[in-house]
Amino acid sequence: MADATRARKIADQIKVIVASTIERRLKDPRLGFVTVTDVRVTGDLQHASIFYTVFGDGSDLESTGRALESAKGFIRSEVGKGLTIRLTPSLEFIADAVPEAAAHLDGLLAKAAENDARIASLAKGAKPAGDEDPYKKAEPED
Repeated sequence: MADATRARKIADQIKVIVASTIERRLKDPRLGFVTVTDVRVTGDLQHASIFYTVFGDGSDLESTGRALESAKGFIRSEVGKGLTIRLTPSLEFIADAVPEAAAHLDGLLAKAAENDARIASLAKGAKPAGDEDPYKKAEPED
């Protein structure tokens, strides 16, 4: 087992190698605007999960995923040439769900702000239904 610092450094190296390989060496027309967002390496340095995002819609994401899977062997050989470790890790490409989750949260926050503004406008001229001070107070003794 490698220590966590070494695994993190190797993950960073893999991220740089994969990103430059996709940008400069792969000529697949199915590849869209791909961004490698994160790489996670197992503790024994035998497997690397590569997270990526694609600018575009769902069909672009699917075609890019197929292109990356078909080029996995070539990308792995480039990773092996760039790393200084004995064994080259196996690669797994995973579409990153962070952008969709962030867009969903932005939509929810915008809806909440809109509802807050609507409620504030309704409450602007409102008066209490009962007494202005609804809390019971101790009556003064005589």
